[in-house]
Amino acid sequence: MSTLDWIVLFFTLLFIAVYGVYKTRGKKDLNSYLRGKNSNWWTIGLSIMATQASAITFLSTPGQAYEDGMRFIQFYFGLPLAMIIISVSFIPIYYKLKVYTAYEYLENRFDLKTRTLTALLFIIQRGLAAGITIYAPAIILSTLLGWNLTFTNIFIGCLVILYTVSGGTEAVSITQKQQMAVMMGGMVLAGIIVIQLLPISFQEALHVAGKMDKLNVVSFEFDLADRYNIWSGMTAAVFLFLSYFGSDQSQVQRYLSGQTLTQSRMGLIMNGFLKIPMQFVILFIGVMVFVFYQFIQPPVIFNQVQTEKLKNSAYASQFEALENQYKANFESGKLAYQDMLGAIESEETDRVDLIQGQIRAIKTEQNEIRDEVKALIVENDPAAETRDTDYVFMRFVMDYLPKGLVGLLFAVIFSAAMSSSSSELNALGSTSTIDLYKRSIKKDASDAHYVISSKAFTAFWGLGAILFATYASLFENLIQAVNLLGSLFYGTILGIFIVGFFMKWVKGRAVFIAALLSQALILFIHFRNGTGILGFVWDIGFLWYNAVGCIAVMLFAAILQPLVRQKAKF
Repeated sequence: MSTLDWIVLFFTLLFIAVYGVYKTRGKKDLNSYLRGKNSNWWTIGLSIMATQASAITFLSTPGQAYEDGMRFIQFYFGLPLAMIIISVSFIPIYYKLKVYTAYEYLENRFDLKTRTLTALLFIIQRGLAAGITIYAPAIILSTLLGWNLTFTNIFIGCLVILYTVSGGTEAVSITQKQQMAVMMGGMVLAGIIVIQLLPISFQEALHVAGKMDKLNVVSFEFDLADRYNIWSGMTAAVFLFLSYFGSDQSQVQRYLSGQTLTQSRMGLIMNGFLKIPMQFVILFIGVMVFVFYQFIQPPVIFNQVQTEKLKNSAYASQFEALENQYKANFESGKLAYQDMLGAIESEETDRVDLIQGQIRAIKTEQNEIRDEVKALIVENDPAAETRDTDYVFMRFVMDYLPKGLVGLLFAVIFSAAMSSSSSELNALGSTSTIDLYKRSIKKDASDAHYVISSKAFTAFWGLGAILFATYASLFENLIQAVNLLGSLFYGTILGIFIVGFFMKWVKGRAVFIAALLSQALILFIHFRNGTGILGFVWDIGFLWYNAVGCIAVMLFAAILQPLVRQKAKF
């Protein structure tokens, strides 16, 4: 990057961190530290969006659109419905009980062991997710910037710990407003420049994207193994959102800081209706980058570090030969696209279909060449990472965007990592203090003591996240990794809350056992997915784990309640 890019990057990040510390300086009691001052609805809405919009969103989503089109947007179709349900059912109860965490309600409704179990499930899931939230962007950024991975993990983690420990919930909310401005401003600018850099007109770009199935916004095909279609988006994803926004403390803590119940509801609804357009923009940028690279030759592998290693290895001549094949393949594809656009303009439908088939054949050859290069990379370095979808967008940024804007886009990624990480650490500190330490370990300490313990737990989880990030390894696509991790636990957590809200006859012992059985069932389904048992094989997309886990808790609880009650009489 240029000197200007480095100045933009570091000034943006340091300003946000220092601003958060400055604005929240001074002595705080437990209420203001964990709940923050009374926030208005738009601050709550931006904070909720910033918490969800991690660096993974901005790194992985454009790459996913580049590879798979825009069908990922269907994942969010159920979000407005989930926000309405939470606004009507969840928030009023939290406000009535004046809780610090969502899990306090569960002791009031059931018993201490159910509250503790749910808090522990959250801590396990969110503690691991906090590590991925730091690691995911760090491994990409360290590669692109040439930084040491451990240093990058520590840099992101320490900045977050600094202002989150200092100012608590208020610092998180204040900094997230600046971070959202940086994130969305940077992405909108990037989108405008991508369109301006296209070597064809915008209308032609839409034709290319459409013919290559990149504008596949809605799919009505029902397939349990498909993660992204209208059915999973309006059913399975609704369960995920209900659990994430309704019972995950990293989100609950955002709207518990509202001035009133109405302000909290409005903030949540704002998120529900702005998140889809935001994701649409990010996905559409990825599609436009795809179109750009159909006319301007892309690298064989977007992870330049791995290709540089190949060039300096014993496989250099083989790599050069594959690069030449790739170049010839690209030129054939470019000519085919130009012919297709000419056929579209002259409305020669049959010719368009014929050329479209030719392009698909060329793409198949292109992917085969890429697979051969990836095989060489692994031969050269068996530990090398060959999945490069997450490098697509930032590789484009570094190669083609003007000076200054490159630094801003890197600031977008770092800001997103900081915003989501700060919410997670804030929530982990709150839950550890309120639901475990204050409730079961040291019950009668002073208010100041619990503020200190909350800061200590926040720092502890921050250091734990850095440590996890340092020794973690990528699996699959980054954005899918986070959603998978959440889906393993969210269904059970949501089921406990749904039973608490709507199945009034079920008591603590039944729901506790039901939650354990449900969690065991989800883990069994996941680890046997695709293999099955006793000749019965299933292939279920992980988004469905949320629905299965929630419904399983409800069914098990309903079945167990009369048995538990009967047993208790003897």
